[in-house]
Amino acid sequence: MAENKTKEAEVVVEATEAKATQAPVVSEAQANPEKFLKEFDWHNYEEGIEQVEDTKLEEFEKLVSENFVDTLDDQVVEGTVITITDRDAIIDINAKSEGVISLNEFRYNPNLAVGDKVEVLIDVREDATGQLVLSHRKARVIKAWDRVNNAHDTGEIVNGFVKCRTKGGMIVDVFGIEAFLPGSQIDVKPIRDYDQYVNKTMEFKVVKINHEFKNIVVSHKALIEADIEEQKKEIIGQLEKGQVLEGVVKNITSYGVFIDLGGVDGLVHITDLSWSRINHPNEIVELDQKLNVVILDFDENKSRIQLGLKQLSKHPWEALAEDVKVGDKVKGKVVVIADYGAFIEVAEGVEGLVHVSEMSWSTHLRSAQDFVSVGDEIDAVILTLDREDRKMSLGIKQLTPDPWTDITSKYPVGSKHTGIVRNFTNFGVFVELEEGIDGLIYISDLSWTKKVKHPSEFCNVGDKLDVVVLELDVEGRKLSLGHKQTTENPWDKYETEFALESVHKAAISEIVDKGATIEFNEDIVAFVPQRHLEKEDGSKLKKGEEAEFKIIEFNKEFKRVVASHTAVFREEEAKIVKQAVRKAEAQAAEAKPTLGDANDALQALKDKMDGKK
Repeated sequence: MAENKTKEAEVVVEATEAKATQAPVVSEAQANPEKFLKEFDWHNYEEGIEQVEDTKLEEFEKLVSENFVDTLDDQVVEGTVITITDRDAIIDINAKSEGVISLNEFRYNPNLAVGDKVEVLIDVREDATGQLVLSHRKARVIKAWDRVNNAHDTGEIVNGFVKCRTKGGMIVDVFGIEAFLPGSQIDVKPIRDYDQYVNKTMEFKVVKINHEFKNIVVSHKALIEADIEEQKKEIIGQLEKGQVLEGVVKNITSYGVFIDLGGVDGLVHITDLSWSRINHPNEIVELDQKLNVVILDFDENKSRIQLGLKQLSKHPWEALAEDVKVGDKVKGKVVVIADYGAFIEVAEGVEGLVHVSEMSWSTHLRSAQDFVSVGDEIDAVILTLDREDRKMSLGIKQLTPDPWTDITSKYPVGSKHTGIVRNFTNFGVFVELEEGIDGLIYISDLSWTKKVKHPSEFCNVGDKLDVVVLELDVEGRKLSLGHKQTTENPWDKYETEFALESVHKAAISEIVDKGATIEFNEDIVAFVPQRHLEKEDGSKLKKGEEAEFKIIEFNKEFKRVVASHTAVFREEEAKIVKQAVRKAEAQAAEAKPTLGDANDALQALKDKMDGKK
C-alpha cells in the first residue's frame, strides 16, 4: 500500500539533529559533567521519553496542519488522481494515506486521467488493514442533491441528459441523479415523437422535489413559456382586425384548426378554411404547416382570436365567368345532400341547388338520395342565377324530354299497361308507368269483388300491377287508372247465377249483429237478416249449420246480396195452402158444404202458414 506519511513527522526532529552529524562536537555532559547531572531530568529518563522543545513542537504542528486534511467520516473532499490501474484509481486527498476507488464508479467519465480533480466521500478513515476508504459515487449523489436543491430554490437553469422514455414522459440525468420529465413539460406544443429527444442534452428547470421519496421533476416547457410570454404580450398588443400574420398549424380538430402565432393561439373555423365545402380540416392543412392567416375578430382580452384562411383569396363568385347564364349546361360534383335536394359545386366555392322536384319528371314523393350520392359528377341545367345574392338553382330533369309531351299517343284512354306501385294514400294507389308518368288507381277500381279498406291490403310498394287508362288530363298532368278493369266483372255472371228467388244451399259462416253471413263462393258473401234465420219448427239456425237459402235481394253495383232461409219453407207452405184451397173448393163443389165450414178450413191453413198454433 501507500507509504505511511507519519514518517514526515520525523523530518522536524531529524532537522534538529542534522547539525550534530555534520562535525564532531563535544556534548554538554562531557564538557561539564556536574552541570549536566544537576539539570538531568530523571522523570523523563525513567519514562523513556525524550523531551522536545516547545518551539519545535509548534513548528511540527504547523507543518501537519498545512499538509494534512482532517479526515472526518461522511465528509466530501476534493482529491487528485495520482495513479490509474486496470481496476482502480488511486486518489490523494492529503491524508496520511491515499484512497482506492473502483473504476466502475467512473463509468460515466471514460476519459478519467491522472491529475484530474474528483470529489470523494470519506466512508471510513481506516479499515481493518489501515486503508482509507473513499467513494466517488456517494460524493456525486450528495453534491448533486445540493446542486439540485439550490437550482430549485434559485430557479437556476440546469443541463440534463435524456436517458430513455418511460410511461408518461422521459428519464433525465441531472448531476448524476435521475429526474422525471413529464410528457406535458417537454414543449408547449403536443409531442408526437418522444424518441427524438432520447440521448440528447437539454436545458431544464427544476420544478418540484419530493425529499421524502427523493423524486425530482424537471421541465423544459417552463423555459419556453417564459420566452413565449414576452412574445405573447408583444403580439397581443399589436393585434388588429384584418391583419395578416404567419403562423404554424398547432392542432387540427373536426371543427377547425388552431394556429400558433408565436405564443398566441388562434382558431380558424372549418367554414373559414376554404370557399369550398370540406368534410374535415385535414383536407386543407397538415400539422406543423406554416401559412398566412388573417385576423377576423377577437374578444376584449384578445384571448380568443378568430382567424381566416379563405379570406386571403378572392371570393369564387366574383371569379365566375360573365358569360355563364340561365339555360347553360354545367357539370359539377355533389357536395351536400338534404331531403329537399342536393348542392352541386359547379366551380370552386360556387354551388347550386338542385331541388328534388327538378331531379325527375316524376310527381310522386321521393328524396334526393334516390337520385344522387355525395361525390357524384353530374350534368345539370342552370334554372336561376343571382350573382348579387350568390345563389343558383339547377335542374337535372331538363336534360331529358318531358314524357308528357306525347302522352296522348303513348297512353290513350282504354289502353292497357303494366306499372310499379310507388305510393299509397287512403283513397288509392300511385302507379308509375315510366319515369315521370304516374297515375292514380282509386280504391274502388282495385277489385270487382273485394271490399278494400286500405290499398296496403291489396298490394305492396314495388309490386307490378296491370292497369287500364280510364281518364287523361294533359293540362293538369293527371292520369286515372284502373286495375279491376283488366279482367271481366264476375258480378255480370253472378247476376244470373244468383238471381232473385233462386235457392242455394250453404252453411252459416258467422253470426253477426242483426243476422248472419253465408259464403256462396270466394266472391259472394250474403247477409241473412235475423228474422230470416227461423226454421220451420220455430228455432234459429246456428253457426256452421247447413240449410237452403233464397236470394231475396241482389245489387251488382253495391255488391250486396241478401238471402233468407225462412222464405224457403214459407213458400212451400204457401203452395200447400193453395193446393188445399183448390182441393177444398173441389170438395165443396161436390159436397156443397156450408159457407162457414169452408171459412174455417181456410183459416186453419192460414194460421199454420203464419206460424200460429
